[in-house]
Amino acid sequence: MLEFNKRTNTLEQTEYQYSLQDVEEPHLYRLLYSYNEVPKIPFNHRHVPMRPVDEAFITDTTFRDGQQARAPYTVEQIVQLYKFMHELGGPKGIIRQCEFFLYSDKDRKAVEACRALGYQYPEITGWIRARHEDFLLVKQMGIEETGILASCSDYHIFKKLNMTRRQAMDQFLGVVKDALSIGVRPRVHLEDITRADYYGFVMPFCQELHNLSVESGIPIKIRACDTLGLGVSYPGAALPRSVPGIAYGLHHYAQFPSELLEWHGHDDFYKAVVNAGTAWLYGISAVNCTLLGIGERTGNTPLEAMVFEYAALRGTLDGMEPRVITEIARYYERELGYKIPPRTPLVGEDFNTTRAGIHADGLLKDEEIYNIFDTEKLLGRPVRVLINQNSGAAGLLHWLRSHYNLDGDLKLDKRDPRLEPILEWIQNEYDSGRVTAIGDDELEAVLAAKTPELYAELVNLRR
Repeated sequence: MLEFNKRTNTLEQTEYQYSLQDVEEPHLYRLLYSYNEVPKIPFNHRHVPMRPVDEAFITDTTFRDGQQARAPYTVEQIVQLYKFMHELGGPKGIIRQCEFFLYSDKDRKAVEACRALGYQYPEITGWIRARHEDFLLVKQMGIEETGILASCSDYHIFKKLNMTRRQAMDQFLGVVKDALSIGVRPRVHLEDITRADYYGFVMPFCQELHNLSVESGIPIKIRACDTLGLGVSYPGAALPRSVPGIAYGLHHYAQFPSELLEWHGHDDFYKAVVNAGTAWLYGISAVNCTLLGIGERTGNTPLEAMVFEYAALRGTLDGMEPRVITEIARYYERELGYKIPPRTPLVGEDFNTTRAGIHADGLLKDEEIYNIFDTEKLLGRPVRVLINQNSGAAGLLHWLRSHYNLDGDLKLDKRDPRLEPILEWIQNEYDSGRVTAIGDDELEAVLAAKTPELYAELVNLRR
C-alpha cells in the first residue's frame, strides 16, 4: 500500500507484514553479547530519517522502577514528590504521567492520596506483570492506563519465562485483550528490546498489538525498554542496538503514531540521556525517567536532565519550572537521607562550583565565562567558589561576593590589603598538610577573627 506522507512529501510504502519466527533455540546475539567481553556495537550503515515528534513529553517511573533501587518511599514522601513533579511539569503537563506499583496497601494508599490532589498532570498510571490476577488490581483501583510487562528478548523468553516465542506472544496478547475488554488502556513494556530479535519477534508482536488497537478502538501504547542500557544513538548502527532503528520500525513498520510510543532507558553505559533525546528526534514522543535517575544498577534516565534536554531541543521550557529541581534535590538529601554525589549535573552540590583561582578570576569578570547558564535564575543555584590552596585572591573575592550576596556594594578588589591576613591563613593551612576544602562557616569565622572591620562591613551589607 502506498500513501503520500505530508511530513516528507513523498510516496511511502505503509503496509508491511512480519511473521513470528518461532525458533527452537534462543537467538542471543553472541557476536555482540559474548558475556565475557565488552558488548560490541555493530554498524550496517543503514540510515533512517530523523523524525522529530510534534509533541514531546516526559513520563515518570520514580515510584515503580525507581523504588526498586532504594528503601520504599512512605505515602507522605510519594505525595510530596508527586506535588513537586506537578509543579515542575508546568501548566502544559510536560511531565505527563507518573507510574505506580499497585501491589501493597501502601502502594494503593499512595495512589489514592495523589489522586485526591485533583491534578490533571502527571496522570496516575499502573504497572502489572502479564498475568490476569495482576490486571484485576488495575480494574479495582479504577486506573485508566496500566503498563504490562512483555519480555521480548530470547534471554527473557527462553531463560526467564521458560517459554517459546509463540507461547510468550500468546500470553502477552491474552492479557492485553483482557485489558481492552473492560476499557483499560494497555501500555506494553517491551522489556530488553536492545537484545531482542527485532524482525523475528518485536515487529510481528507489535503488528498484532496494532491490529488489536484498531479492532477495539482503544489506543495501545508501546514502551521500548532498553533494560540494560545497550542502546546507541550512532548513525548507521545496526539493530538491535540502534535507537533510531528501533524508533523508525515502531512507527513506520508497526504503524504506531509517535504519541503512543515511549522510550525507557538505563544508564549502564552512560547513554541514558542521549538515547532519550535521540528517541524524541526519531519519532518517540515520551521518554520515561526517574527523579535523580535513581533506579536499578546504574539507574534510569534522570528526569531533571530531560527537562533541560527538552528546553535545548525545543527552544523553550514550555511553562516548566526548573527551580523545583533544586527543591527536589534538597528534599532527597534533607528528608530522605539520600546523598547526591557532589559532581552530579544540575543537582550535585559542586555542579556549578569552582576551586581553581583562574576560573574564579574569570567568574569575577563575567560569570558566563565559566558557568553553563544562569544557574541562579533557572535553578536557584548561584555559582559557588570553594576555597583551597589553588583559589588565590580571585577565588576569595568571588567567595565574599557570593557568600554575602553582594553586587557592587563593597568596593573591594583582589589586591585589597584587607584580604592578605585571610590569604596568609589559607596558605598556612595547606602548607601544614591540609587536603580538604575550607567550608563556608570556617572561613567566615576566620574572617571575623582576623579582619573584624571588614567582617562587620560585609555583614552589614549582606542582602
